[in-house]
Amino acid sequence: MKPCSASPDRASRLLVPIASFTALAMTLAISWAHSAPAGEIAVPPVPENIRVLAPNTPYRVGHAFGTQDYVCLPAGPGFRFVLFTPEATLFDERGHQIITHSFSPNPGEGGRVRAMWQSRDASRVWGAVGPGDSSSDAVYVMSGAIPWLKVTVVGKHAGTSGGDPLTQTTLVQRLNTVGGLAPSTGCAVPSDVGHEAFVPYTADYFFYKVRTQDHWKHCSRRKRAC
Repeated sequence: MKPCSASPDRASRLLVPIASFTALAMTLAISWAHSAPAGEIAVPPVPENIRVLAPNTPYRVGHAFGTQDYVCLPAGPGFRFVLFTPEATLFDERGHQIITHSFSPNPGEGGRVRAMWQSRDASRVWGAVGPGDSSSDAVYVMSGAIPWLKVTVVGKHAGTSGGDPLTQTTLVQRLNTVGGLAPSTGCAVPSDVGHEAFVPYTADYFFYKVRTQDHWKHCSRRKRAC
């Protein structure tokens, strides 16, 4: 099923909750930015199972605002809301739009639908969440929020020259989530099948790449953060 376009009614219904989530997320983003030395990306503490290890290192972060989109489907003896796509826009610390996020077919896997991030230069990466690479640990994850994730890149597509490509990405973490869980009501009887729910959420997406030993030596010689 393809994501549908938002109607004016849907946009008006989401305006207030998204505004509230945006205010909270931007407040947190400012505090994280101030906690990192100049030139470095501050990754918050995470559960052990979704930590990212060297030689992967964060090179970019995007603050996402959007919805988790669900559809009611039969499930076993009952019914449940199933995620069919996120629809989110990622912004940098200056408020500039940098990346869009959704589900789309990954050509490298014969068209299998995966999470996809697309940069302004049209470069794209697709990712998969492996077994154990998700956490709802209440020590870290806010009540009522979708899980934190470690996503492994399983497909890449080069963008136009001169852009800001994502193809160097090896892993993506989804952290600092707010909202986005499937509704607990509205999907219980046969007549509910096909009903959609667009649930506002915010999150921070940390993008990692592998930096070579020669790169680290270069940074050390120049005594600068890389």
